[in-house]
Amino acid sequence: MAPPANLTKNKAPAPPDYKTIKKQFDAAKRAKAAQDAEQETTAVVDDEQARLRDRHKAALKIARKKSFEARWAWTAGFWLWMLCIHIVAIAYFTSGFLLTRLMLDEKSVCDAPPTLNASGPVDLLPAWNGKGTPDGGCWHPRTFQRAVIVLIDALRYDFTVPVGDGARFHDALPFMYKTSVASPEKAFLRPFIADPPTSTLQRLKGLTTGTLPTLADLGSSFAGTAIEEDNILMQLRDAGRRMVHLGDDTWESLFPGYFVGNLSHPEDSFNVWDLHTVDNTVMKHIFPLMDRTEDWDLLVAHCLGVDHAGHRYGPDHDEMTAKLRQMDAFIQDLTAKIDDDTLLIVMGDHGMDAKGDHGGESDDEVESALWMYSSRPIFGRTKSEFVEPPATAKIRPVNQIDLVPTLSLLLGIPIPFNNLGRPIEEAFAGPKGTAWDMLAAAERTTAAGIRRYQASYSAARGSDQAETPGSPAALWAKAESTYVKVAGQKKADWAAVHSAFAEYQAATLKKCKSLWAKFDLKSMAIGIVVMASGVITLLVYVNRDGDDDEEAIDDPELDLAEQSLQLLGHKPNAEDTAVQLEKTLVAAAMFGAFPFLLGGALQALHSGTGDWYRGVPFASLVSIVAVLVRLFEAQETIPSVFPKTAWGWMAVIFTLSQSIGFASNSYTIWEDSILLFFLTTFGVVSALTALRLPTLTQRTLGTFHSVVFILLGRLASVSKLCREEQMPYCTSTYYASATSSTSAPWQLVIPFLISLSLPTIIKGFLTPSRSYHGLAPGYINYAFRFGLFLAGVYWILDAADSGNWFPSLREKLLKNISVYLAQMILGTALVAGTTAFIWAPPSVAVVTTAEAGQTTKAKVAILGWGNAHGARYLFLLLNILTACFLLSKPMGGGALGLFTWQILSLLEILDLNSLTTSSPIGPTMLALLGTFHFFTTGHQAALATIQWDSAFIPLFTIRYPWSPLAVALNTLAGPIVATAAVPLVALWKTDPHRKGLLEKVSRALGVFVVYFAVEALATMAWAGHLRRHLMLYRVFSPRFMLASLVLVVVDIAGIVVALAGVRVNTLAVGDVFGWPSG
Repeated sequence: MAPPANLTKNKAPAPPDYKTIKKQFDAAKRAKAAQDAEQETTAVVDDEQARLRDRHKAALKIARKKSFEARWAWTAGFWLWMLCIHIVAIAYFTSGFLLTRLMLDEKSVCDAPPTLNASGPVDLLPAWNGKGTPDGGCWHPRTFQRAVIVLIDALRYDFTVPVGDGARFHDALPFMYKTSVASPEKAFLRPFIADPPTSTLQRLKGLTTGTLPTLADLGSSFAGTAIEEDNILMQLRDAGRRMVHLGDDTWESLFPGYFVGNLSHPEDSFNVWDLHTVDNTVMKHIFPLMDRTEDWDLLVAHCLGVDHAGHRYGPDHDEMTAKLRQMDAFIQDLTAKIDDDTLLIVMGDHGMDAKGDHGGESDDEVESALWMYSSRPIFGRTKSEFVEPPATAKIRPVNQIDLVPTLSLLLGIPIPFNNLGRPIEEAFAGPKGTAWDMLAAAERTTAAGIRRYQASYSAARGSDQAETPGSPAALWAKAESTYVKVAGQKKADWAAVHSAFAEYQAATLKKCKSLWAKFDLKSMAIGIVVMASGVITLLVYVNRDGDDDEEAIDDPELDLAEQSLQLLGHKPNAEDTAVQLEKTLVAAAMFGAFPFLLGGALQALHSGTGDWYRGVPFASLVSIVAVLVRLFEAQETIPSVFPKTAWGWMAVIFTLSQSIGFASNSYTIWEDSILLFFLTTFGVVSALTALRLPTLTQRTLGTFHSVVFILLGRLASVSKLCREEQMPYCTSTYYASATSSTSAPWQLVIPFLISLSLPTIIKGFLTPSRSYHGLAPGYINYAFRFGLFLAGVYWILDAADSGNWFPSLREKLLKNISVYLAQMILGTALVAGTTAFIWAPPSVAVVTTAEAGQTTKAKVAILGWGNAHGARYLFLLLNILTACFLLSKPMGGGALGLFTWQILSLLEILDLNSLTTSSPIGPTMLALLGTFHFFTTGHQAALATIQWDSAFIPLFTIRYPWSPLAVALNTLAGPIVATAAVPLVALWKTDPHRKGLLEKVSRALGVFVVYFAVEALATMAWAGHLRRHLMLYRVFSPRFMLASLVLVVVDIAGIVVALAGVRVNTLAVGDVFGWPSG
């Protein structure tokens, strides 16, 4: 029976199955534990992957940094090789172009007069007491027992004769002229013509040997080497004579060990600031020696005050007047101490130009004075009109080498073997001017010595002496025939004999100058070929395939993808290719050169000739060929050296026009004006091009910077130092006047104006790119400005010292302060400034901003990102500029300030026209600017314009290598600053992730160096082609030397400053922002 319905409905539920629930709970717990374990494992894996990525990124950064350093090292190696190529080319051309003469070892001896081998009788004069001995006279009767030589450095002839024009350098030294007129039998004064180069060391060689120093000797001006060929002092020493020296220590360098040590007093010769120390030393010690004539036979006193007054102030200055009057009183007092057995000679070694400088061959530089005095009547005139000294140096001049035979015969010693001079007429004519037999004897003896020297020289050279009519050999035969004929006459016409031998001497001297003008065309050709090959190599190098802007695309997404691939172990081909190319170029250069260098060394070792360098030119050419082959192998297509744009053609036209123009002496003379025309042309073209830029802002900026570029060039051209050939169409403004070497008072304001304005101008160029951050405000606005200001203070102190503004101050106090100030400025700029450049961070600022209402979402902006490289590198340029600014005169400093502004305007023009790396116009314009500002800083392509006094701006005396370095920074400030600015062509307005910057900088440097290499090549070619031109040594040769010097300095500065600066700059930016892949 079924249960009731209601009982079924209300039945209680079954009790829970706890086992089932526990199973479900355990399953859920296990699932949760598994899930937690899985999440924990995932987190650990994620952390490990993150750490791995960080390690990969760090390794990638290190790898890219090492890759850059490797590329830089091989790039620097390439430029070192190119420097060697340029040095080889210049050295070989110079060895064949700058005239040299063979130095003979023969020496004259007392008992072997040169007339022994003559066809006529040996002696014209009857026998004299002591004949053939130094005591009586070796080849001629001895006239004096001893001699005093007073050499007044830079004693120009017109300083010694009455002029009456009111100039401060005239009529201040009248004693010698008056004595010659009042006592013609005791004294004579004549123009004393120097053979260029007119530097003291070369002149002393000529004055003691009787030979003609060549232009190749000029390089030893800072440090002379001992004279080893036969000379007067050597003959005196061999004869047992004692010599004493006072004054200029150059004599000690040329004749070491010749002078009596305890009586001699040498003084430093190069401190042109010091007008009195050397002269005071001479005057202090010479008068006591005049009372001790038994202790010496030759007394040399070399005064430097007149020369230093010329260098420091110029001739038209009160200090020159005072110095000439001091010398006049000194000579007058010394004359009173001369006894009957002593000969007094007062002479200059050279003159000085209108500014007080020397070294060239202008009339003012070669025209010095010679005065001889004897207390007894010895001298005479062969004509009555010769009694009064010549009014100008153009009348009856005497060659300086004529002193050598004259003094030798008067002192009874042999004439030095290499002598080419002739006896001075007044010294042998006798008091009445009728001793023609003495004149003829002296002339014949001297001429015979010249003939002997020429025979030895021709034999050493392996050449024969021509005997054609009018040749020296024919004139000698004629003179000897005249002598034999006259000697047999009862009433001998010795004047005819004298004239005949004098004619032979003049012809021989002319012949020798021609002989020593025989250029080594083979060496010159080798130099030209090596230089031309180097130019071709550079052209191929800068036009090779590579990471141009169009190829190296700066895309963040591509860069991220490239980094991802590199994290996975893939290496970028671009970096490997860049490193490999530079590496193989250097390797090709080394392996190409090594066999010939080794072969030359082995050949020299085997033969014992020591000419190991014979293989150098062949090693250079083979090395160049090897590099060219490697460059062509690395190309996908044959590289074209021809430009593809109008800007490129402009660069070519400027370079070639400048170089072709050197074939004209007028073009070379007016080079500064031609360069200004080129710069103006560029500015006009860039202004017209700016009108085609896409936006109004770009058009405005392009036009503005172009106009400013033109105006700055015009303003800088106001600073001008005219060369002699430009007169009267040129007005010098660099100094206070055309006859001064000091600055005008108004010019002293210029450095202060630059210190006030230039830092502000630089700030104006950095502000638009927001790059005036980091170290920039403090460095530019304070350190750089203060350095320029202190340079202005230096020149104020210098002017106060030169003008004796404060006579009550202790002597040399202002000089001491100014030197220490200059050292502080240079130390701050070159040492502290370089240290700051190395460690400075990029000139950027990080700014964090947030939008209103979204405080958790911040935006980070890096100000200065777009010019991170250029703004930072600018610090290095300013360091170099500060040093050059100090070492240039106030007008030169002003020109350098304008130069800096022009560089910045040029960079903006290049950036607006997208020409920073794609066109050669940027580096070419920098080269033109550097050359132009060589002239605006007070220089010309002439030796006389070298500002030697710059060596003493930071120093009290000559110190190596600092003194030559100071002169180099002064002379080549324009090219050096331009070289330092070259990297900015590639770095300006570039962000930290721009690729291939090192390669771009190297190419820009290549274009820059090409300009100077072509210039050097052109000056070589034209100087060689025009080697017989009348203006060779006045125009073409100095321009070649300048071009060669600038090329080498640019090469060195390119490596030491530009490339080294780029390395430091790139490392600093890369360490902050990371390294791009290229």
